[in-house]
Amino acid sequence: LRVLDGAVLVLCGVSGVQSQSVTVDRQMKRYNVPRIAFINKLDRMGANPWKVIGDLRDVLKLNAAPMQVPIGLEGDHKGIVDLVTKQTITFEGDFGDELVVKDSVPEDLEDLVEEKHMEMIECLADVDDEVAELFLEGEDIPVDTLKGAVRRATIARDFVPVFMGSAFKN
Repeated sequence: LRVLDGAVLVLCGVSGVQSQSVTVDRQMKRYNVPRIAFINKLDRMGANPWKVIGDLRDVLKLNAAPMQVPIGLEGDHKGIVDLVTKQTITFEGDFGDELVVKDSVPEDLEDLVEEKHMEMIECLADVDDEVAELFLEGEDIPVDTLKGAVRRATIARDFVPVFMGSAFKN
């Protein structure tokens, strides 16, 4: 781990943080490795990404926030909504290898997307002055500002962006 610039902490969408996750996280902290997290297996029965993010916060004590909201879980998993750009990305085709990007959020997910967007901004505002200032002033935070804050805070190991999906299907 000493030669790594960064790492991806892959977590199961059903089991969440497991004993080996704790071991890997301890090594990442020891060697000061910035990380992002990926919650996998959202197409499996019992998948709950919000529980996994809670585990990242409670068990690993990380300032973790979702960067995406899944469109459907278990057998209904069809794609994600990007919380930074608010774009919908769906996986089409037999193997989910054809991406369809839309600049709108599905109507049934609008409230959840807004809630998780604010959660992401609050976590970033805790560690990034530029986002904190805009947040406290009640202004909309531009996409480029959010992307820059995520990058800075992740490299500084102050924030863990959490992505999600299903490696099996897409």
